[in-house]
Amino acid sequence: MATENKRYIFLVDDEPIQNEMLKDYIDERFLYDIKIFDNGEDALAEMNLMPEIVILDYHLNGHNTDAKNGVEILKTMKERHPETQVIMLSGQDKLDVAVDCMKYGAYDYVIKGETAFSRMENALNNVSELHRMKTINNAYKKTIVFLGVIIGLIILIALYLQFFTDAFSHTSNAA
Repeated sequence: MATENKRYIFLVDDEPIQNEMLKDYIDERFLYDIKIFDNGEDALAEMNLMPEIVILDYHLNGHNTDAKNGVEILKTMKERHPETQVIMLSGQDKLDVAVDCMKYGAYDYVIKGETAFSRMENALNNVSELHRMKTINNAYKKTIVFLGVIIGLIILIALYLQFFTDAFSHTSNAA
């Protein structure tokens, strides 16, 4: 799902300190190219890079009241790029907010706090494993299709040879 063999994670949060701390944490543990955005609109504009994962803050309009909130960005991302896994990051410790995010396609919902980074690491590990399994599954599908085509060709060649062998034996018996 990444372009040019690069695997991207987008960090989208209007708090620059939060973005930098999370970037450093992820950089130490994972092999992703990380792009940071302070609003969802800029992240949407870069989705052509096909990020595997987007870590998206729930409140993106704290500094810029014209900015769309995280759920609006989540909806748009999942409509346009359903294969990208979005992990919501929020200070909201409300069940209805988490359920709302999951309803619109978020892979996980992580609450900001002292355990947020370890929960984020677990979520990233799970998403990475999911991506790996999908890649393997697609490779198996392609292999099965390829083998099916080869077997079909072998059967066609065998039938073709059988037909001409029978036709040749009938003409030589008639002579």
